[in-house]
Amino acid sequence: MTDRLAGKIALVFGAGCIEDEWGNGNATAVAYAREGARVVCVDVNFASAERTVGLIVEAGGEGIAIRADVTSHAEISAAVAQTVAHFGRIDILHNNVGTNAPGGPVEMSEVEWDRVFDVNVKSIFWTCKEVLPIMQAQGGGSIINVSSIVSITWTGHPMISYHASKAAVNQFTRAVAMQYAAQGIRCNAILPGFIETPRVKRHVLPFFHGNIEKMRESRSRSVPQKRLGSPWDIAHAAVYLASDEASYVTGLIMPVDGGLSCSAPHDQG
Repeated sequence: MTDRLAGKIALVFGAGCIEDEWGNGNATAVAYAREGARVVCVDVNFASAERTVGLIVEAGGEGIAIRADVTSHAEISAAVAQTVAHFGRIDILHNNVGTNAPGGPVEMSEVEWDRVFDVNVKSIFWTCKEVLPIMQAQGGGSIINVSSIVSITWTGHPMISYHASKAAVNQFTRAVAMQYAAQGIRCNAILPGFIETPRVKRHVLPFFHGNIEKMRESRSRSVPQKRLGSPWDIAHAAVYLASDEASYVTGLIMPVDGGLSCSAPHDQG
């Protein structure tokens, strides 16, 4: 462990993983802990949040698990209150929760459109509504929203609600950053590119008819670095944005994508 985040309290929404593997959420929670933060791991799947706390303890850190559905304002409010009751403050708010649905405007149902926006956008509205007053009272903090490279570019498959909702996350991030900049509160977004996680496999694999090797090869060909990213690439970016090293960084929309957002049209398999 090092001390880049020593003394800080990190509240991570979406800190679990849909499988007992590494995803963006649990890798980031562990990375925060390795840098000295005490971490509150929130997930709709309490067992998954507890697994992440176990990983934090194994790494020599400290954390607690809380169950909350991010589409519920009441449950988010309760998670924030429990965090403050336990640790007394919140220095880092990390919004990692996200979901997806295939289809363009014609194919997608209104129900699916609303579900994706509730999870991807309204959840951040709720978490910021609850945490910002706490950060104001304590004189500062860092908010990190996990967006996606699909918010700024086409990745080869129709997912209109995901594209639009993550674009909304970007502008939400900028607006919060500007409104609270003078109060010592920073707000930035990370845009993961083609990261190999269990959630990506679940949502993207159907486009490749269940052929995981075809999916990996196709997506790797699209990336200038010619490889997929790791959840730790996202975690390391988050640690930087959460740390005092990034004290002059706010309103940043930060791709972590191996150059994907700068490249020519994407390979479609």
